[in-house]
Amino acid sequence: MSNTPLPGGEYAVGTTTYTVYGERNVSVRVYYPVLKESVEGMEKTRYLSRDMVKALGKTFHVPMNYDKSEADGSNRSECYTEAPRIGGKKFPAIVFGHGLSSYREGSSFLCIELASNGYVVLAPGFQDAGVLTEFDDGTSAPFNKTLSKKMYDPYLSSVIKLSKLMKQKGTDRELAENFDQFQKEHCKVLIGKVKDCEQDVLAVVSYTKENLSDLIDFDCGIAAAGHSLGGVTAYALCLDHPDFVCGINLDGASFGDNTGKILEKPFLQVCCKDNESVETRMLIDHRSTVYKASFKDMKHAGFADLKFMIPVKAISGKLPAEVLHENLCRCSLEFLDAYLKKTKDKPSFESNDAVTYTEYEPDVK
Repeated sequence: MSNTPLPGGEYAVGTTTYTVYGERNVSVRVYYPVLKESVEGMEKTRYLSRDMVKALGKTFHVPMNYDKSEADGSNRSECYTEAPRIGGKKFPAIVFGHGLSSYREGSSFLCIELASNGYVVLAPGFQDAGVLTEFDDGTSAPFNKTLSKKMYDPYLSSVIKLSKLMKQKGTDRELAENFDQFQKEHCKVLIGKVKDCEQDVLAVVSYTKENLSDLIDFDCGIAAAGHSLGGVTAYALCLDHPDFVCGINLDGASFGDNTGKILEKPFLQVCCKDNESVETRMLIDHRSTVYKASFKDMKHAGFADLKFMIPVKAISGKLPAEVLHENLCRCSLEFLDAYLKKTKDKPSFESNDAVTYTEYEPDVK
């Protein structure tokens, strides 16, 4: 089912799940560093449940065979359920949110790589926004199909207008203002969904502080990251909440009610060429250094695990999955090592045939 990349860090990776029950239940997958010798003889964690395979196959209109992947062993992640923790050692935390109609483990390949390099990654499932959200009591919540119909209003004319915005030229500020005007007129439901996800993450952080303080070094602050909807949620968290000290947005357009706000934290905006013109809000109005990583020959969905699972170029882009993964992991770790672990003064970004980096100095005094 998945051609899983091997993690390259000094640690093996343990995993567990928990659910924060409340007005909006939030399921969370935790990836954490463990000693490699501690997982010898352990079975790797199942990647997708039967219900999730069914939901993904239906959503993306591709054949996915749960029984076959179980039989051949491909339905396994490079992590180990309830692997023994490293006693007396704490690690910095990253909250990583998935995209609209994705799932909690939708960027597990990146999350596992981060954990193998000494980070605890908290991956929440956003109820109603995920293709299927599975809870620890055995229940689940399907994707809210009305959300797809309401995300642009009126749908057809709004999609046409958005496609024109994606081809527009102009300064970062001009493009950001054009997109902001568009979303305020046509995307009230999506703006509200970003707020919902933001509240979900805050519930996760509150729970984690109470229950995982022996694993996580909260003195470092927390990094917010995510793909698509999860990425713009990360931006909102960095704007609004002091717990978050830096953020990464993987190809999320500039949705959210952020008018008049100033970004005080370092931020990394990852994008593909198709979406650059609708992802400029993160590049203006900031008092800390902001970076853009522009990937070549990529499509939006390709920044998640689907790049390996569904190698359809129209969906995930022409860039080989291994090249994307290597460069995405490298730029994420460079950024996080500098601004979360603080083991270096600034990231060492070097452009290559796959990705071009741009550094934006603070534009607000």
